[in-house]
Amino acid sequence: MISQQHIKLETNLVNELVEIRQFLHQHPELSFQEYKTSEYIASRLNKWEIPYRRIGETGIFVDIVGEKGPGPTIGIRADIDALPIEEKTGLPFSSLHPGIMHACGHDGHTTILLGTVYMLHQLRNRLTGRVRCIFQPGEEQDGAARQLIQLGVLENPTVDAMLALHLWPHLPHGTVGVKYGAITASCDDFMIEVEGKGGHSARPHQAVDAISISAHLLQALPTLVTKFCNPVEPVVIHVGKIYGGTASNVVADRVKIEGTTRSITRETRKRLAGLVTEISGNIAKSYGGKAKVYYHEGHPPVINSDWVTELVEETAVEVLGTDKVVHLKEPSMGADDFGAFAEVVPSSYFRLGTALSDKAVYDLHHPQFEFHESIIPIGVQLFTSIALNKLCIGVEK
Repeated sequence: MISQQHIKLETNLVNELVEIRQFLHQHPELSFQEYKTSEYIASRLNKWEIPYRRIGETGIFVDIVGEKGPGPTIGIRADIDALPIEEKTGLPFSSLHPGIMHACGHDGHTTILLGTVYMLHQLRNRLTGRVRCIFQPGEEQDGAARQLIQLGVLENPTVDAMLALHLWPHLPHGTVGVKYGAITASCDDFMIEVEGKGGHSARPHQAVDAISISAHLLQALPTLVTKFCNPVEPVVIHVGKIYGGTASNVVADRVKIEGTTRSITRETRKRLAGLVTEISGNIAKSYGGKAKVYYHEGHPPVINSDWVTELVEETAVEVLGTDKVVHLKEPSMGADDFGAFAEVVPSSYFRLGTALSDKAVYDLHHPQFEFHESIIPIGVQLFTSIALNKLCIGVEK
């Protein structure tokens, strides 16, 4: 391992990063609308005289090329988009955009990566290979990571490993949570269109009740988890929306059911789509109706590679101490589109705790979610040190 005694952020840089975070927090933008966010990132890179490239409409990436010669390429991703949530934190730098808020910590992720870019640029004479720092739009929507991959963000040269962190209010401030294997679930959406035959409620035998069919479906869908999936593997099938019918004395001819499925393996994820389609069609048919299922693949599971996660863990222990590194016992059934990177490149996605004992803790996507800015230099030090520990050695595991 590389000695971390020189990996320390100067006070001026820390103050600048706090300023960056507060600007980003005040000016949140929704997925694929991050035009001003992208321009602001570019302005900081220009100020630091660090070259960058644009990718897609609002994406940016920076290559820090080591001056010690050729070697592997590590990618680091930060998501830059916000959520359609009305902020209720009461912070003096609260969102200036009504109904839009950085409620998932992406302002922190972006700031941490900017600080990492700055530090690695200063330390490039110690590096072999390169670090590709990716500011990714649209994480809260489907397909953004895949779009960047299709546009070549992992090519020229080939990226050998990917890293990402997520601020995490379920761990104490400054604690790193690592997980080997799956750390987040896939998240796919389905819509079931149930078709019956309309009629008068006084003569139900002459109609086919789409609402009744839907009721049977609502009872049957959870059995896909209990009877068709490995009982020790986490799986979620959730219906969040159902609508149909026009009047209390009319037999509904159509009902729409919308929901989501989540799993932590690629095999189960693929199987769920077939099971939802099959059971819906069979139940509808048994009651004289039809069911069409529209299945939309969203985020894949994030499955961490062992050797990249080991690099993260060893570096975190070195930087923060053994007591600040924990092994997460369970994956989160939440999703992150970083899984698209993890499907094609050995990757590690880890948690960075933000919970303070003297403050109320609010979950991600909550209108009162916030974090203390003292977490930012810790994130920068971690990413910088991981890159140095890999690229100063320049040896593939």
